[in-house]
Amino acid sequence: MKTVKTEDAVGHVLCHDLTQIIKGVSKGPRFKKGHIVQPEDIEVLLSMGKENLFIYEYNENTYHENEAAEHLANICSGENINKSGLAEGKINLTAACDGLLKIDIELLNLINDIESIMIATKYNNTPVKRGEPVGGTRIIPLVIEKSVIEKCEEIAGDKKIINIVPYKPLKVGIVTTGNEIYYGKIKDTFTDVIREKMEKFNFEEVGHRYSTDDMGSISKNIMELIGEGAEFIMCTGGMSVDPDDNTPGAIGEVSNKVVSYGAPVLPGAMFMLAYRDNVPIVGLPGCVMYSGKTVFDLILPRLAAGEEVVKRDIVSLGNGGFL
Repeated sequence: MKTVKTEDAVGHVLCHDLTQIIKGVSKGPRFKKGHIVQPEDIEVLLSMGKENLFIYEYNENTYHENEAAEHLANICSGENINKSGLAEGKINLTAACDGLLKIDIELLNLINDIESIMIATKYNNTPVKRGEPVGGTRIIPLVIEKSVIEKCEEIAGDKKIINIVPYKPLKVGIVTTGNEIYYGKIKDTFTDVIREKMEKFNFEEVGHRYSTDDMGSISKNIMELIGEGAEFIMCTGGMSVDPDDNTPGAIGEVSNKVVSYGAPVLPGAMFMLAYRDNVPIVGLPGCVMYSGKTVFDLILPRLAAGEEVVKRDIVSLGNGGFL
């Protein structure tokens, strides 16, 4: 590309979009890349503050910003990702389905460390809806050496930066614990909250049991629900440190693997996650019932996507875990 004075640009081809901003009215490309400048365009361009223009000169060793954005978008676009059209040298990426956003953070950082490259995404493990924007990419200059883009592609290889994992059609069993609820002294208000959260995912409730505070009763109800086909167990109540709070012990008793009892998240420090074979079992502290966002909202999308959550995943929640 080369620079020419706007008054001398008639007949030349613009090599990038030119944005016009009219306060309170609009902001967008007034002249698109590839536009051939006409005599009547000159006054408009000058009113936009464009006293000089970049016009296109073909160079076999460089990519125009639009071509570069296409290459970078291909590096980004993994499973269930759609690409937008080009606008002002940028391509946005959207979710093709409801699911869990997975970002290869290491690869993202390696690519963004290359001069003049820019890829932005939403946070890893964010639950997203179909059609929701999840990232975007462009180069910083108007043209870039092909060797720079080729380096990005070499680093990425067969990997993709952005993927969406769709939610699994999991069958869920709920165990509500507490003598006060079991014997009808107070009304169960926790289960409605759980069901409301379940509506966002691909869950089917296959059973709901009420249990006393007795550890054997809690364990029995968990195992019966698993025997009836539950692929995910949610236990509410009895998760604190009071003498009658036996839910953690019962979960530990029926589990093959306890991932964590406790999480570096507020609200939600008393959260528990364990597995009986491939069935996740969660113990939900009381804050889930009354707080808008808790540890459960961070973990639930990952379990809904069929992801096995390990201890390191729980530990990493501390960064940003003050909800």
